[in-house]
Amino acid sequence: MEQQKKKNGFVGGIGFILAAAGSAVGLGNLWSFPYKTSQNGGAAFVFVYIFSVIVLGSIVMIAEIYLGKRAQANPVTAYKKANKNLGWLGLFSIIIPFLIICYYAVLGGYTVKFTMNSFSDNSQVLQTFSGNVGEVILYTAVFLILAVVVVTAGIQNGIEKASKTLMPILFLILVAIVVYCLCLGNGVKEGLDYYLNPDFKALGFKGVLAGMGQAFYSLSLGMGIMVSYGSYTGESVNVGKSAIWIAFFDTLVALLSGLAIFPAIYHYQAETGIALQNNGIVLMFSSLPVVFKTLGVAGNVVSFFFFGMVTIAALTSVISLLEVVTQFLIQKYSLNRKKAIAIIGVVTFLISVPIGISLGYALTGKSGMTIAGKNWLDFFDLVSNTVLMPVCAFGSCLALGWFAFKGKDKKETFSSNYLCDKLEAEGLKLGKAGKIFSFMVKYVTPILIAVIEVFGVIDIVFPADNGTRNFSAGGLTIVLTAYAVLIAAVIVYFIFLKNKETGFNEDELNGKCFSDEE
Repeated sequence: MEQQKKKNGFVGGIGFILAAAGSAVGLGNLWSFPYKTSQNGGAAFVFVYIFSVIVLGSIVMIAEIYLGKRAQANPVTAYKKANKNLGWLGLFSIIIPFLIICYYAVLGGYTVKFTMNSFSDNSQVLQTFSGNVGEVILYTAVFLILAVVVVTAGIQNGIEKASKTLMPILFLILVAIVVYCLCLGNGVKEGLDYYLNPDFKALGFKGVLAGMGQAFYSLSLGMGIMVSYGSYTGESVNVGKSAIWIAFFDTLVALLSGLAIFPAIYHYQAETGIALQNNGIVLMFSSLPVVFKTLGVAGNVVSFFFFGMVTIAALTSVISLLEVVTQFLIQKYSLNRKKAIAIIGVVTFLISVPIGISLGYALTGKSGMTIAGKNWLDFFDLVSNTVLMPVCAFGSCLALGWFAFKGKDKKETFSSNYLCDKLEAEGLKLGKAGKIFSFMVKYVTPILIAVIEVFGVIDIVFPADNGTRNFSAGGLTIVLTAYAVLIAAVIVYFIFLKNKETGFNEDELNGKCFSDEE
């Protein structure tokens, strides 16, 4: 049995850290972080971001990893172990990654296409490719199949091995590209000034909120991943140290990506006098290919490695998202891993098809295929990332900080020192930081998450236009849809799952779930 348990989890701390870091390092690190940094005070934004990683991101990460580790089970069972009435949070944290996979696979398909096309002219591909429905569907399928193959092999033989190979490759490619871009010459200094010049006036309250939000979203929190991955760790994995390393690696990749992107963009502008758009999907798939084209043969090589790196980042993220849903299906419904991942792969692919078509319409200027005034990808992204994820992360703090350990009286219930003692007795060794963590997870971090949720909803329902906020009916539809998903998760849990077994990691090792993989 001991040999089987090792087979069903991470072999050691390095594999777990690289897998969790791979889930955190995604497309947002490679275009969202650099853009937000440049638009919100440069180094001032970086300071807020790093501070937020420490006081917000790392706290939630430790809470989620530990919830999974103490349960050794899928998110539904993990939250039920904290309190039977909180199991809906686990179901909720499985729905979120399912939604994200559906649109992330489309973007992953884009990265595969641009990688394979790097030795041709990528500068005009966005318009032609996004409008070609057949190609978009094909590359989405290719990307999703790559992720499914890894998850099918299991934790140790699939996710851990892939992470140990792909994450070092990603980092080495990124460092090499940074060095190359910093040596381009004209415009590099201006690009670095734009990216990192500290400007506290440009930061403002909006920049502070953006930094908090970026720290939260960048670390893959509030989507069940850290709970699921945490459940596959053993006693040898130090949760606190692992969380620090994951946050460090994720932040380092985000910072380095900006050191590559903006010197390249400003070098192009210095050489041609033409300004390029430097945010969002257009930055990644339109502006950067234009820059690479001007660098000649070297640009083709840089393009290949750059988009290859982006593909790796997208792939490791989707692998982790798939595992959350797969783990639950295996443990709750006694499916073998191959059957569970096949079901998820087919369903998410079918949903990704209209998302890919809708995005193509938006990028090529065609009308139609919108929900609440947004293309399907933006709609899914706003529902899952902006509205739902903070609710789930808030719930993880609630579960560990208030429900996992019941005090005998009000004094113990409200005491962070009591929580610290219980966590340490149960095995969460954080040393001198234990009391700080307990106070933060119980009081401070939930408040910060609530602030992110409230202002995120405000930005959707009352978007700012030249400093003026106006009501958006489409924005209200997005928010109501998100909360409808939340309510549905609660109802389904209390009717169908609360009083039934929802499985443990050990269940994957019995003959019914695992026989065809022995």
